[in-house]
Amino acid sequence: MQIGSSNDAATVKEQYATSRGLDIRITFHDKYSTNSQGYGPWLVSNYDIRKGMKVLELGCGTGTLWLGHDDLIAGCEKLVLTDMSEGMLETAKQNLGEKDNVEYRIEDIQDLSFDDEAFDVVIANAMLYHVPDLNKGLREVRRVLKTDGVFYCATFGENNFSDRLAEWFRLGGEEFNPNHNFTMQNGAEKLLAYFGDVTPMIYDDSLHITEMEDLVTYLRSLASFKAVMDLPEQTIRDVLAEHAVDGVIDLPKDYGMFVCR
Repeated sequence: MQIGSSNDAATVKEQYATSRGLDIRITFHDKYSTNSQGYGPWLVSNYDIRKGMKVLELGCGTGTLWLGHDDLIAGCEKLVLTDMSEGMLETAKQNLGEKDNVEYRIEDIQDLSFDDEAFDVVIANAMLYHVPDLNKGLREVRRVLKTDGVFYCATFGENNFSDRLAEWFRLGGEEFNPNHNFTMQNGAEKLLAYFGDVTPMIYDDSLHITEMEDLVTYLRSLASFKAVMDLPEQTIRDVLAEHAVDGVIDLPKDYGMFVCR
């Protein structure tokens, strides 16, 4: 769940080196999203994961997608949770614990270590836009996915709260360079090069923010929104206050996922 995402690999590595910043962002969205179902539960509700399947998640982060889904995990023959950040994997392991059918592995989507057609389901949420060579990454997903398997990949759209906030802070050019490498608007075309059937699904949501300090903390957690990070906190508060109505800020969210076969 990004805002003003940079394409710079060093920035991405810094932002995801540990789970602290990601935890701030997840907590913020959990608290202020207007769709009470929650993005993660919505994603899981649309997964067709049946007993005995082998499942791979790429870029699992802190593993929160699987919290509260012990029965789903137990039904998998194997669940492999991967990330490029050792810190993220350590937090995921703390969150989910050690289980006989769960593996935690450092993996790069562009060069996966798994055999051909090893998995019934592959999941990649909020990470494909960070992949330097997306075509190489998608070829690898196609390779490790069984012929009748399903690839689920979630991402954001191009009409998001980040664009609204950029307007408010008068950011442009190098100060606001949103990562549109893989969005709900252009993702289908890229996926169709590797999958015969690609179905987009939209998650209906928005942000209704009642505590400005939480939004200030959220903005300052983003290495990729550096122009705002460098501002004095009071300046950030003043800009946000200009757009609050009765102390509340409403922002659009544009999220969804693709189901690929």
